[in-house]
Amino acid sequence: MKTLYISDLDGTLLNKNVELSDFTVSTLNQLIHQGVHFTVATARTIASVSSIMAPVALNLPVILMNGVLVYDMPSRKYINTKYLPTNNMADILHILKDYNLTGFMYEVKDHKLATYYERLETRALRDFHDERVNRYQKPFTKVASFADANPEHIIYFSLMDTKERLESAYEAIQGNSAIATAFYKDIYSTEDIWFLEVFSAAATKYNAAMYLRDTLGYDNVIGFGDNVNDLPLFKACDITCAVANAREEVKEAATHVIESNLSDGVPRWLMEHSLNNKGVLHGKIG
Repeated sequence: MKTLYISDLDGTLLNKNVELSDFTVSTLNQLIHQGVHFTVATARTIASVSSIMAPVALNLPVILMNGVLVYDMPSRKYINTKYLPTNNMADILHILKDYNLTGFMYEVKDHKLATYYERLETRALRDFHDERVNRYQKPFTKVASFADANPEHIIYFSLMDTKERLESAYEAIQGNSAIATAFYKDIYSTEDIWFLEVFSAAATKYNAAMYLRDTLGYDNVIGFGDNVNDLPLFKACDITCAVANAREEVKEAATHVIESNLSDGVPRWLMEHSLNNKGVLHGKIG
């Protein structure tokens, strides 16, 4: 049976330094060389994913920005893009203005991703911006207002602030069935910093995983995750593995709890179960 393995990155496959361990790199490359079908699903964009995953010989499309984008690594093109409905852009911008929030707005046009910001008014926003510029050479463009952008190619908003400041906006957005959100704590911050990410309701890790299952003809999909934005991915999978450091609600939703990201839980599980008659049979581990 043809099986696809999909892993989240931050908190799942990556260590505390936002890197792949040497063991993870060597194990994944060995398994891919032996024919294991492996890819990743993340809230990140291709700029940081390309850098982080460079040592691994990925040969399948990757799921980006919580399922908004599916990017084909070999051809370097977006093969599935879910845009925010243009008639909902005014609603989103109105909510941001009402709650005095800002962050980053993303656009895809002609297979190119652009990232815009209005102001870097908090340390969290500055740190997010500076890390991606300095570490991954990702370009950002400052604009006077998000409202000035052409809404036709906007795919995503990423807001960072305290849970208290974001929660009211999160609740306001929930009333729009055409818009989806991911609302979760920043696992790298020691402060009360949360992400509120806004995108089309047609774009989730669930939909992106089902797109790969259907277009590439997989009988089984196995997913790995740690945070609440991985729960949609789990719904698309036959078997789900939460790393030991995962949030409790993710562990409860998983069929298995495996070793933590700091103990290379994902590659160790793959090494044990993906080969040598220990693969997947009818959705169960043999």
